[in-house]
Amino acid sequence: MDKRDYYEVLGVGRSASLEEIKTAYRRLAMQFHPDRNPGNKDAEEKFKEAAEAYEVLSDSDKRAKYDRYGFDGVRGVQSQGFNDVSDIFSHFSDIFGGSIFDDFFGFEQRRGARHSYQRKPISEKGADLKIRLPLTLGEIYSGTTLKVSVHKYVACDECDGTGSRGGEGYQICSTCNGMGEIKQTTRTFLGQFTNIATCPNCEGTGYVIKNKCPKCKGEGRYDSEELVTVNAPAGVEEGNFIRLSGKGHVGRRGGDYGDLIVIFEEKPHPFYKRQGNDIHYNLKIPFTLAALGGKIEVPTFEGAKSIEIPAGTQHGDQIILKEFGIPNLYDKSRGNFIVNIEIIIPKKINSTEKELLRQLSLQEHFAIASTTDDDKTTTQSNRKDKKSKDIFDKVKDVFQ
Repeated sequence: MDKRDYYEVLGVGRSASLEEIKTAYRRLAMQFHPDRNPGNKDAEEKFKEAAEAYEVLSDSDKRAKYDRYGFDGVRGVQSQGFNDVSDIFSHFSDIFGGSIFDDFFGFEQRRGARHSYQRKPISEKGADLKIRLPLTLGEIYSGTTLKVSVHKYVACDECDGTGSRGGEGYQICSTCNGMGEIKQTTRTFLGQFTNIATCPNCEGTGYVIKNKCPKCKGEGRYDSEELVTVNAPAGVEEGNFIRLSGKGHVGRRGGDYGDLIVIFEEKPHPFYKRQGNDIHYNLKIPFTLAALGGKIEVPTFEGAKSIEIPAGTQHGDQIILKEFGIPNLYDKSRGNFIVNIEIIIPKKINSTEKELLRQLSLQEHFAIASTTDDDKTTTQSNRKDKKSKDIFDKVKDVFQ
């Protein structure tokens, strides 16, 4: 029998992409597979013919030689005389490195069997998993490592993730006869319509498990919880995330693990507020300290720090501690620790306090007014200022 053009064998055009060639070969390999055509020599020959065509057209170098010189350019690439089906798969394994049937059918080589493969449904990679991880401002300030319990699918330890009890393997789906899809034909007055749908019994793989694992019900996985170590770097912000490869859901029936995506959140702090990489702290001080000035301690993530309150400090003034804020996630810089001053005015005062404040207000009023008098009142004003300070010292003693 004369050899047919490889493009004709696969039913594709000469400009077909590698993916189109692969899809065409898969269709033919499924159609003429020896298991689906037992004893059919014609199907076996077409199976070999399709494999030979695929070998040439899937290799860019061989394909170029074939396009230029025809069969003369790829001599030696042809099916040999096979004794039985096992020889066919052995030959194809040598040609394709065992990968083409793994990709299409999930076959695994098995020595000692008449057919040198074990049927296995195509596995699928597990889905990625997202979790949110709240962090305190202290953990963000210094960075932290946490153990997080993650609810996810894990590989079944009863069947090693295969879904098959005792490793009994798989068999061709009786619903779709291994095609992975079913046809439904509907006749109407307009004509006959055929709908092709994924087989519900094998979910499109063409194979079903002979004996499902009782623990995972044939899924090869089950719901569980796993402790995952998460390293949160210093300086992360709300919405930042990290991806942990292979820590997501495991795929069905031996599929790889997906990834775990950890999204960071920031817990509210009782008295600190973060703005960018700056930390804001509201410090309440008595009005006497604001007027006279002095030292006071404030709490930071590096411990208590003493700061100087300048005399005459006003409500809303800020005192800045340089580089005592949050570390920058991308470089070695730091934000600042900003102290916002709030002056406390007493809501209730006793008679003694009230009298002292009244005297002080008179002295201050006199001092302010005296600044508008002429030079003749300067000496008298200075005497009043001294008396005002004496009264203010008494007020300070009472209200502090």
